[in-house]
Amino acid sequence: MKKVLFLVSALVSFASMTRVAPFPQAEISNGILRATLYLPDSVNGYYQGVRFDGSGVIASLDYKGHSYFGPWFEKYDPKLHDAISGPVEEFTPIGYEEARPGDEFLKIGVGSLRKAKDQPYRFATPYALVNPGKWTVKSNRDAVIFTHALTDAAGYSYLYQKTVKLLKGKPVLVLEHSLKNTGQKAIATTVYDHNFFVIDNQPTGPDVSVTFPFQLQVKPTRGMGTLADVQGNRFVYLQELPKGESTHCYLTGFGDSVNDYDFRVENRKTGAGVRVVGDKPIVQLAFWSIPTTVCPEPYIQVKAEPGQTFRWTISYEFYQLPKTASVK
Repeated sequence: MKKVLFLVSALVSFASMTRVAPFPQAEISNGILRATLYLPDSVNGYYQGVRFDGSGVIASLDYKGHSYFGPWFEKYDPKLHDAISGPVEEFTPIGYEEARPGDEFLKIGVGSLRKAKDQPYRFATPYALVNPGKWTVKSNRDAVIFTHALTDAAGYSYLYQKTVKLLKGKPVLVLEHSLKNTGQKAIATTVYDHNFFVIDNQPTGPDVSVTFPFQLQVKPTRGMGTLADVQGNRFVYLQELPKGESTHCYLTGFGDSVNDYDFRVENRKTGAGVRVVGDKPIVQLAFWSIPTTVCPEPYIQVKAEPGQTFRWTISYEFYQLPKTASVK
């Protein structure tokens, strides 16, 4: 317990340090929510890895004294694949299996990368970035619009746009996406939101629960054991996760309905909650957590023929639990 609290305390100090670091950033507010976003920059940006979509990296988001995102790791290096925070997204690579060593493959929101060896794709590998495309950013009081234009990257071209906005008069954050295929080859991939919730800098444990609108079934791959379990439609923790431990599994039970992309993450101790709703059906549902972050990871399918535009939206509604539901 002391080790976990020490880690959380260290991350709080790290968060305070990074929030004032000279990274390109933008602040938005609707009077209810306040958020700070890091902006994509291959030289000076907070995140310079080649795993995640470089747009919409949320450094912090506050609602009624509660915080929802922030650093969750001990070691920071802008080139690390997961030195990132907030509800960031990763696209499955396109053309990797067909590429030979030295050839290029595509990651949307990143650019074209060079395949180094004849081995399976690994998200932690620092593949060389061959064509980063061009990012443009437009921000106003309550929204930031990111546009990534990529031409002839591993044979693909697209115009990708993500808008991070706060709804007027509501405690809601919305991620609006559009992917226009401007090339000659069809684009087919999947994308998931890693989420990286760090609610009130509390340790991952029995105070935390994640609820879905369907009965859960679990395919544990590591770290479940006596640490966590599924109870009906809830993912629950049986104890605080010790430092160095993690849970990772794939959850099933969802169907083809878009209504299944609807889950809640709550911390009963602090009374903070968030509801996440997507407008596309889930095709895969991973779940990963460590002592400092809880990450439901819903995947959706993305398809765009040449000239077509694919759109999707994810909304985050932040709220406080009734006092009777929280634990002092």
